[in-house]
Amino acid sequence: MSVFMLLIGLAILIYMTVKGINIIISAVTASAFVALTSGQDIIEAMTGTYMQGFTGYFATYFLLFLLGAIFGKVMAETGAAEAIAEWVMKIIGPKGAVMAVVLACAIMTYGGVSLFVVGFAVYPLAVSLFRNANLPRRFIPAALVFGSVTFTMFLPGSPEIQNIMPTEFFGTTPYSGFWIGMIASAFNFILGTFFLHLLIRNAVKRGEKFEKYDSDIETDEENKKKLPHIVVALLPIIVVVGGMVTYSQLFNANTAAILALLGAIIVACLTMFKFITGFWDVLGKGSNDAIVAICNTSAVIAFGKVAALTTGFTQIVETVLEIPGPPLLSMAICINLIAGLTGSASGGLGISLPILAPIYLNMGVDPGALHRVSVMSSDGLASLPHNGYIVTTIRNISHETFKRAYPAVALMAVVLTMCATALAVILFTIFT
Repeated sequence: MSVFMLLIGLAILIYMTVKGINIIISAVTASAFVALTSGQDIIEAMTGTYMQGFTGYFATYFLLFLLGAIFGKVMAETGAAEAIAEWVMKIIGPKGAVMAVVLACAIMTYGGVSLFVVGFAVYPLAVSLFRNANLPRRFIPAALVFGSVTFTMFLPGSPEIQNIMPTEFFGTTPYSGFWIGMIASAFNFILGTFFLHLLIRNAVKRGEKFEKYDSDIETDEENKKKLPHIVVALLPIIVVVGGMVTYSQLFNANTAAILALLGAIIVACLTMFKFITGFWDVLGKGSNDAIVAICNTSAVIAFGKVAALTTGFTQIVETVLEIPGPPLLSMAICINLIAGLTGSASGGLGISLPILAPIYLNMGVDPGALHRVSVMSSDGLASLPHNGYIVTTIRNISHETFKRAYPAVALMAVVLTMCATALAVILFTIFT
């Protein structure tokens, strides 16, 4: 019964989120339901457990969210993000429209640019390329998602929060599990590229073509502004990547990412200041975005703290731990399930790692393997329809419907990512 009531609480969170209800309200409501049905003291659960989970995550990662959001705003305001996307697309050309979109997203996300900034920046140029190549535009969301939240997110060295969080629990660095992480990322990239092209090619054979939307004219007009030179646009991203490499040798991963992003913001502002029309407004908007983003994530993680005190949660974890096979397999399944139920990769890690990390470290599992597999596991079922970035990409950025766009997105972000995770589990089990 405890497991059943916990699942109902998770269903409440998912249902309210999918319906568009504020995630903080949804998380508080679901947390109260779980606390009540599990026999917890409702006052203690909400003012103690819930708020400790909320403020704990907020305090740990606020600066990282803040600088990441400001960096994204600076890259968007200066036109650097658009310049990078346009440059990649010019090199590959209309015949490589699909891969141009994917690689433009990959370069920016690995360089620390916010997912949402990448989506909004690349989409107008994706429309132009898909139109020139006469490809069905319903596959644009899949291309955006594939380049943003699959192989790039779990590449070793990524400054994404999902690659930073495990360092706290495993005593690792963002580059841990490097070689197998690279192999699994390459596998995901090759597999995703093949299937994305296959889907589009089959759709074209069935007679599907590019459809024009009313929003296209307005979007194209917005992109006629002057953009910075590609060398200047890429410089802040080079600073982020170089900073991660350098500072990771001196500080913990969270501090290294903060310093790398701070350096990139300073470089971007100095080299592209003439493209910024309102400097303080950009910083203000970035700060507001950061507060919203971290509060939303903190709310979900706080729900997990309440859920973790239930008998049902303990039973689920114990059941997963008893799954036959290598320890990394059970950990991958557990993180995938929690990330899927919360609709958040970082939320899934925030809930699962405090509980699972000590268990698997005590088993003697290699910390680097635990780090890389946990990152990859958070990126599978987290991309189910109630994921915030998936909803935004399909509905708000691409103006598509889930019926038309989500099947391809699910293949890229859920199915193939889980295949890459399985490969990583096998390789780590054999070679570590």
